[in-house]
Amino acid sequence: MKVKNSNFVDYVKIFCRSGKGGAGSAHFLRDKNTAKGGPDGGDGGHGGNIVLRGNEQMWTLLHLRYKKHIFAEHGGVGSGTHKHGKDGASQIIDVPLGTIAKDAETGETLCEITNHGEEFVMVKGGMGGRGNSHFKSPTNQSPRYAQPGIDVIEGWFILELKVLADVGLVGFPNAGKSTLLSVVSAAKPEIANYPFTTLVPNLGIVSYRDHKSFIMADIPGIIEGAAEGKGLGLRFLRHIERNSTLLFLVPADSDDITKEYQILLGELQKYNPELLDKDRILAVSKSDMLDEELKAEIEKELPKDIPSLFISSVAQQGLTELKDLIWQKLNV
Repeated sequence: MKVKNSNFVDYVKIFCRSGKGGAGSAHFLRDKNTAKGGPDGGDGGHGGNIVLRGNEQMWTLLHLRYKKHIFAEHGGVGSGTHKHGKDGASQIIDVPLGTIAKDAETGETLCEITNHGEEFVMVKGGMGGRGNSHFKSPTNQSPRYAQPGIDVIEGWFILELKVLADVGLVGFPNAGKSTLLSVVSAAKPEIANYPFTTLVPNLGIVSYRDHKSFIMADIPGIIEGAAEGKGLGLRFLRHIERNSTLLFLVPADSDDITKEYQILLGELQKYNPELLDKDRILAVSKSDMLDEELKAEIEKELPKDIPSLFISSVAQQGLTELKDLIWQKLNV
């Protein structure tokens, strides 16, 4: 699954305002048969909410890039004969699964939308005021006041998208991540022999034995200093947080495979130490250029604390073993 570079938006800042509650009515019953009736003021309507809703058909926050201000409808005022004011319409914001909402001022995380149809009231509308009929008592038979509606709540909010996938591909630019994804799934990422071909996450559904499948994400390549924001920096590291298993890809022609893996690991640790708690697999890509003797030599130098294997996407080598290992990690 490919999202065009220009259309992939994974961060937006929006201003939201809920609806104000309608005022209650201070009306008294008056008709041709009743000259001085009791209080019959109705309640005001509730103001509309701002609601986030998960939508599995969406893959980007692009639709919010040019719609920065979102207002819900105000509640209507109450009226005589106990008539309730109309409730204000809520504003529903459809977002992709994996969207996180934060308070822009405090940075507090408000919610994470991970399921289709899941809803979260991000800004609650004001309650309608009560009409004067609520305030009648034995000592006050004719209350001449009603409550005003609760005022609006407004503020700036940040929406961040973290791609939902079972497996995240981690590697330097040009490590072969996009090629692997294109071979094991139906995804069609851009592939070229130069760094940073991948500028946005690509998702692919990988078929496995007995009609099973899992989702793999090709994340833009890491460079040293990514945790400090160099290169694509934090923008791609955010997406890795969602993956349950991390597949590290280091090409066979790397000067030092173990060192390259340690640099990748170090960038993840600097960004978020919890990423090191995830299951990890090391795949030496482009290994069709290696003979068995060279593979044996390299294998001696590979880190011992992580399962590793040699693969070649182009030559279709080691891919079945890789999928077996991934499935095993996902279903421990």
